[in-house]
Amino acid sequence: MHVMVALPTDHVEHLDEFVSGPAIAEMAAHVEACGLGGVFVTDHPAPDDRWLAGGGHHALEPTVALSFAAAATTTLRLVTNIYVLAYRPPLLAAKTLATLDVLSGGRLTVGVAAGYLRSEFNALGADFDDRGARLDEAIDVVRRAWTGESVVGEGAGWTARGNTILPRPRQQPGPPIWCGGNSKAAMTRAVTSADGWLPFATPPGMSGAVRTAEIASIDDLRRRLDLLDRLCDEHGRAERPTICFTPISTWADPERLLDEIGRLTELGVDWVSLTLAPTPGTAPTRAGWMDSVSAVAAALA
Repeated sequence: MHVMVALPTDHVEHLDEFVSGPAIAEMAAHVEACGLGGVFVTDHPAPDDRWLAGGGHHALEPTVALSFAAAATTTLRLVTNIYVLAYRPPLLAAKTLATLDVLSGGRLTVGVAAGYLRSEFNALGADFDDRGARLDEAIDVVRRAWTGESVVGEGAGWTARGNTILPRPRQQPGPPIWCGGNSKAAMTRAVTSADGWLPFATPPGMSGAVRTAEIASIDDLRRRLDLLDRLCDEHGRAERPTICFTPISTWADPERLLDEIGRLTELGVDWVSLTLAPTPGTAPTRAGWMDSVSAVAAALA
């Protein structure tokens, strides 16, 4: 089982502690020194005020934030969890992601999803209702661009009449692409178009807000994995995609979380992604966050 942790760059109210180049470098280097597998960031370029007031969060631009983590490490996986391809022209996304993979020495994993905030799509001038089809198209175009060969074609908001993206990613044929989401459509996309699947726990009431199927228990996940196996058979895929799950439990209850990770291992989950929140009632600090990373690593050793 591999473990990656979220860089706490959503704490924009604590710039010096978490949201600066030196802070990201120090935190990423500490995760690597502790022997954990990766760090990840999410993607909200223009969240709306109502969503923020209801518990949403800001985020740094994912590839820029991960570039600072890359510069301070040598083996750590750098993961977008997730990157909304439908926000961006596909060739621009291909160039941005290839650049990060080259500069990091081939350590990028590209977690993508369709997205769920209509207001954010509107603010960015992207089509919300067509986001699933645009994601499918973007995955195909990005992979074609990563070959280093000329791209010819057209789609939603882009036309290529012979355009080439160089340098190619360090990883060939390209960085792994993991598709996020719990729905059957997202799972089918992971089986047919991607290298991995990124399901996540959705406590009761959350699934509607994020527009995906509910996974509120290990039994729910087991049923989704049974569906994943059927989809692999249906589409002629010999092996499951790599599976990275965001657990139901949190580090606030270490014993429960470790038990869940053990059960996830038995189910064939390859990675878990953890978000380490500060202790309730205390001011979040970089030192405290790194202490939590050390504790997680020691507990998993």
